[in-house]
Amino acid sequence: MWNRNVETFLGCDNTYEESHIVLVGAPFDSTTSYRPGTRFAARTMRAESYGLETYSPYQELDLEDARVFDGGDLELPFGDTERALAMIRERAGAILHSGKLPFLIGGEHLVSLPAIGAAAKRYPDLSVIHFDAHTDLREEYLGNKLSHATVIRRAWDLLGDGRIHQFGIRSGERAEWQWARAGHTDLHPFTFAGLSDVIAGLHGRPVYLTIDLDVLDPSVFPGTGTPEAGGVTFIELMKAALSVVRGCRVVACDMMELSPPLDASGTSTATALKLLREILLALSADFIRPPQV
Repeated sequence: MWNRNVETFLGCDNTYEESHIVLVGAPFDSTTSYRPGTRFAARTMRAESYGLETYSPYQELDLEDARVFDGGDLELPFGDTERALAMIRERAGAILHSGKLPFLIGGEHLVSLPAIGAAAKRYPDLSVIHFDAHTDLREEYLGNKLSHATVIRRAWDLLGDGRIHQFGIRSGERAEWQWARAGHTDLHPFTFAGLSDVIAGLHGRPVYLTIDLDVLDPSVFPGTGTPEAGGVTFIELMKAALSVVRGCRVVACDMMELSPPLDASGTSTATALKLLREILLALSADFIRPPQV
């Protein structure tokens, strides 16, 4: 039995047994290549969530009627990447085994890899939809094959060609772009153009949705370790994420790369929280309890 946190995300204070979505913080940023700080994302989001309403006027749904469990933050070892990834894989696997949907809050983007691995083990025909500013397709970074710059390449090692769909990409080495365009991934640069076709093609198949929040333009979301100009707006990202949740069989997902220390205004944290609320509600739409009157 998993106990409730003393402090939970707003509206996510249900028991593990009654919930169908489990939030897990993964405070790890040991391979961050530019500016660290994403290890503080989950705890900051949790504390700041009480400045947000549980009700969404976009969807006319309320988190108070949903069934989401906040499992707290994992205690991940600094300096031991492989052990940290193994701990994340074990936790995500346990959640999937119990028939629930793991939702990871990172943390750097490498955190996604073990969760994708756990989902692929349970769903061998898994596909990944990836929103990001960066390709994350390097074979290695500074001699390290496990890095937030290599995470999607390592996911490809697990899944192979034709099962990773990338959107919003606007940065990466020439070799990464060439490798993707050779047919290894389905790369859609700059925007979400083509997303509806991908969703239609994945109908009924299990999907892992991974969101690197630096897909947002830095003018909207400065609190991230590797900002890239030319990103999407909040509304564009929200609509894209909700279209995936509503049109696909999402079995696991994550939200990565918020670095609260890099935005003292708190705007980036508030933006991440609003997106989290909307995705949780869309994931919960079929399980919402009737509001009490």
